[in-house]
Amino acid sequence: MGLLTPLAGFAVTFRQMFRRRVTTSYPKQKRTKPQRFHGRHVLNRYPDGMEKCIGCELCAGVCPANCIYVRGADNDPDDPTSPGERFGFVYEINYLRCIHCDLCVEACPTQAITESKLFEFSFTNRADAIYTKDELMVGDDGRPRQLPWEDWRAGDDEMTSGWMRATSPAGDHRYEGIVQWAGELGYGVRDPERGQADAGSDDGGSRAEVPSEDK
Repeated sequence: MGLLTPLAGFAVTFRQMFRRRVTTSYPKQKRTKPQRFHGRHVLNRYPDGMEKCIGCELCAGVCPANCIYVRGADNDPDDPTSPGERFGFVYEINYLRCIHCDLCVEACPTQAITESKLFEFSFTNRADAIYTKDELMVGDDGRPRQLPWEDWRAGDDEMTSGWMRATSPAGDHRYEGIVQWAGELGYGVRDPERGQADAGSDDGGSRAEVPSEDK
């Protein structure tokens, strides 16, 4: 080993000192998350405040990790919780098992469950990792409930499960960019994402009319 060998090793360090830093001061500063990021789930409401979940259990049936537990119950005809005959009486997600595949979002017929951009959880016990319906359901303002062990930042609740609104229904190119998404309490009808044929960023597109079948 020659005398210059240590200097050759430090040359890499000195060279990096004068380059632009690519790291961030986490957690004070965070990188912008992708539009279609899969994070913590939320249960949504219709603009009139009624719950979207109808307790059909399709999300639990399609979940590959068996992390969702749902039980439906009959609506009170005089004071219904959701439109239709039934609602989600029990809804739990075990985040020790969840792999955030978003299959539950795809299976849901009412867009009741979507995924936000929140992914930082700091559980202190196993019980906190099992989210109940009260914790998953949005509040009276339509915003997700922020639990003490979660690190929510501005924008984490925007464009939830955006990938669902980025593709055309049934693969028909004529429907690309057309909203077939129910409104949500506090947000209204979210804009569709731009399709692959559109240039530019995925910051939402314009709503269009559904084309007639004879065109």
